[in-house]
Amino acid sequence: MPPNIAANVPNHLVIGARTGFLAAIPEVVQPYQQIAQVFPMNAKTVTLTDIGAAPLPLPSTGKNKVQNFIEKALQITAKDWEIVVGISHNAIQDDQTGDLNRKVRGAGEGFQTWINSESFQALNDGDTVNYGKCYDDLYFYSNSHVDKGADYQTVQDNLNALALSLDNFTTVKVAANKFKNDRGKPTRYNYNLLVVSPELEYTAGQICLNTEAYDTANREKNPYAGVTRYLVAPEFDSTAWALVASGQSIKPIIIGEREAPNLISAWFDPDGPEGGVYYFKFYARYVFAYSDWRLVNLGNS
Repeated sequence: MPPNIAANVPNHLVIGARTGFLAAIPEVVQPYQQIAQVFPMNAKTVTLTDIGAAPLPLPSTGKNKVQNFIEKALQITAKDWEIVVGISHNAIQDDQTGDLNRKVRGAGEGFQTWINSESFQALNDGDTVNYGKCYDDLYFYSNSHVDKGADYQTVQDNLNALALSLDNFTTVKVAANKFKNDRGKPTRYNYNLLVVSPELEYTAGQICLNTEAYDTANREKNPYAGVTRYLVAPEFDSTAWALVASGQSIKPIIIGEREAPNLISAWFDPDGPEGGVYYFKFYARYVFAYSDWRLVNLGNS
């Protein structure tokens, strides 16, 4: 037995716990992959670095003019998370090992559900310090974004105070399409995902699915229908909505993974009820952080 697995825990239960836990993970499809990406961490604390946009051509003068990259950096530190489940000796003796499978499966799904929820909570909380700040040491949603040392020094913002409507969606999307990189050129991100609170689902559906403008008598064509998807996030504040460039290779939310969920210990408590209780502890190390603020334009929060 591994050192963290007590000798009085039957080996077949340990194998079942590991197998059921791992099998549970891929069976649950979570939407967080649209807004977040997992980054494997090779140490407890790592520094993520980006060198910014590539230089642009300059008129040739016969003399070399060196253009420097700028460095963007963000330090992240993994946190410890755990789930502990138990099953009684009597349940096992009564051939009710399905309870173990269900509980273990619930633990595996619990980690995935938690990762999904934390990702959307981080997207909602970008105007606070709850999940840390952006690489520029500002809130992820800010009216004062500017990359230090960049060619482009004009302040940009991805924080708005607009109720969700077709007109305000247009305003936010136009502003997002005008975001510039550190060289001062448009990012050309495809803002194709509208994330909303449950209270705003009806309006989001009208914007993303109705081929005609739902809020005017003219019923003019709605250019966003079939082009922009929407996703309901219960973690969002009631008035919150955000326009996300979900198709980029990078995502707005970074999930730093130092240790994937796994079974790290199991033990038997003979003094527990029902003839004693077998316990199984699952453990993981994660941190949630922000990447490029230009990937999201917040409508309201």
